[in-house]
Amino acid sequence: MSKLSVRDLSLAGKRVLLRVDFNVPTEENDGHTRITDDTRIKESLPTINHLRAAGAKVIVMAHFGRPKGTANLKYTLRPVSEHLSKLLNAPVGFSTECVGEIPAGLIAGMHDGDVLLLENVRFHGEEEANDEGFAKELAALGEIYVNDAFGAAHRAHASTAGVAHHVPTAAMGLLMEKELRYLQGELKAPARPFVVILGGSKVSDKIGVIKALMEKADTFLIGGAMAYTFFRALGIPTGKSRVEADKVDLAKEILELAKAKGVRFLLPLDNLETQEISATAQPRSTGLVSPEKGVSEGWEAVDIGPETISLYRQEIAGAKTVLWNGPVGIFELAPFASGTRSIAEAVAASSAVTIIGGGDSVTAVKQFGLGEKVSFCSTGGGASLELIEGKVLPGVAALTDKV
Repeated sequence: MSKLSVRDLSLAGKRVLLRVDFNVPTEENDGHTRITDDTRIKESLPTINHLRAAGAKVIVMAHFGRPKGTANLKYTLRPVSEHLSKLLNAPVGFSTECVGEIPAGLIAGMHDGDVLLLENVRFHGEEEANDEGFAKELAALGEIYVNDAFGAAHRAHASTAGVAHHVPTAAMGLLMEKELRYLQGELKAPARPFVVILGGSKVSDKIGVIKALMEKADTFLIGGAMAYTFFRALGIPTGKSRVEADKVDLAKEILELAKAKGVRFLLPLDNLETQEISATAQPRSTGLVSPEKGVSEGWEAVDIGPETISLYRQEIAGAKTVLWNGPVGIFELAPFASGTRSIAEAVAASSAVTIIGGGDSVTAVKQFGLGEKVSFCSTGGGASLELIEGKVLPGVAALTDKV
């Protein structure tokens, strides 16, 4: 790693400003906010516990939702502080402001090992604008900055990038370190065969990833609605399926690039199609597709079919490295979940290094109870894609170089 890690620092008695990703899903019930998935909070615990054990005063900052630069209490982090306290089994203080006299006063009363959560940094418009004055105000609260918010590392905001330029030392946390190890280190020279599974709705969302991985992958397995843009490029009927009509030429270019590089680029052999998107739908198989036969007129493809599942499972079983980003069907609805479930089971059963690249793929793997059976689940959707594409993440670039 070319950047300083929290492991490299002397922390006893120091005020450590820790940026985390606490942008978690919640629901309201009788005036109470309930966190419905605390994965991101749990992922921050190793770094928080490391700092506490080393005797640091831990000042945590995060964003939550889209308050658009105003103090909208719908997006307060107070419920998160209460949840974090339960997970740590220790008190967690809460500051109703993230800069100024209120947090400064609370920090002055902290003891080594204490934890304080600051209010939502996005209550200030200066946060997303990466305002230098706001970054300096945040930096004034700590002596050391640690960024563990991988999910926000692709954003050049005051708390993710700007603040690092106004402290003597800026290091990555344990989660950030793990994300970079898998998404950068493991994929730099992956053990082969290297199989990439790509799903989701749009080719346009994945074009950068496809082109970057075309240099390394042996095989691509394509699913989700993005597959039907490739179908259109090959002249296979797509029925009412979602197709990016303006990206058909791009799909042709990708298919030609794969052929030129000798990379196997596999599209679904068959699909499930439906006339309605609902939990009670009764999809049917398209049978094997060809330029003459594809998705039926008036029907929409919603999942990969049994022949495709069998082929893709076989490819995954023979892999040494697997990267998966994007579900291969509408897995949230039971009638259309079999493809994504089967892929998740095959990845979980694999002896390869298995990396789930954030977003809905992680949701699917966890929904099927397989999160513990893969090598790594990324906490970043957009950040993981950008890192895999080879882009520089502002939240990483701003950290102190390791000498």
